[in-house]
Amino acid sequence: MNKSCSLILLCVLLSACGVPAQSIGTAIAPATDTRQADLPTVTQEASPTATDTMVPSPTAEPRIPPERWQEWPVVPTVQPEMKIIFERGVELGNNPGAFSKIGDGEIATVWFLTQYDLGPSYYRLGPYSDLESVIKRFSGSFGHVGLAAGRGFNTTVILGPAPAGVTECQLGETRLNCELRTFHPSFAFISLGTNQVWQPETFEPELRRIIERLLKAEVVPILATKADNIEGDQRINWIIADLAYEYNLPLWNFWLAVQALPEHGLQSDHEHLTYAYSNFGNPLNFQYAWPWRNLTALQVLDSVVKSVTSLP
Repeated sequence: MNKSCSLILLCVLLSACGVPAQSIGTAIAPATDTRQADLPTVTQEASPTATDTMVPSPTAEPRIPPERWQEWPVVPTVQPEMKIIFERGVELGNNPGAFSKIGDGEIATVWFLTQYDLGPSYYRLGPYSDLESVIKRFSGSFGHVGLAAGRGFNTTVILGPAPAGVTECQLGETRLNCELRTFHPSFAFISLGTNQVWQPETFEPELRRIIERLLKAEVVPILATKADNIEGDQRINWIIADLAYEYNLPLWNFWLAVQALPEHGLQSDHEHLTYAYSNFGNPLNFQYAWPWRNLTALQVLDSVVKSVTSLP
């Protein structure tokens, strides 16, 4: 499906589809109110209070060990190796203004970042207008969902063969390889784990394979922790943090971003995120998880790209 058709379909979905359970607000509408409101802020503590909700600033070395991943900031410090990977990737033909989404339904859904490809009338940054530059830089990536992301996906699916009949993929090519070859990203969000909470022995080596494939392609991986704790002992988030530490990768600690929210930003199933339209100018929306997911994803992307390109 070409880009214009994809965006038309997205507009229809955003205006016609019912919002997820426990939602407030309506489908995305053109922004008319440009007033900026003071938003609640999240602290750097592992268990912030409900009234302290601003994203932590990147921390300096020494690095916090992975067993204390809950203390890692939402927006990471980017290690110097990532700049080298980015520069090599651009030399090889990676698009410096493109990122891929790799993962399950929480990253493949229409609610994750897609509105930023529809134009300024379809989103409201409120007091975060400084993020407009990263939105312009990555135009075309926000609405892109390739073969390496989808509802119910896990590491095994992503490393598995692309479906037969997908003309852009080569015979026997994996979903991940097809995405890298056809989209040429310089960065990749990796959001996985909920669908493998009972298979950590599979999750760890296969996530490692995904990371190493991205690094071989000179793509900067951005790992993300998950908000849920279905497994009960946070073993999946610990694995994610451990691999981020081992490979010196930026980790988007989304788990921390929602700890101050009611029920930690989770619906009654303790798995899916609570929903509100991501209008960053409305403080009430920040009592729900999805505005935090979109805001912190933009902030992490902005931080990473500035670190590897030396932008101000």
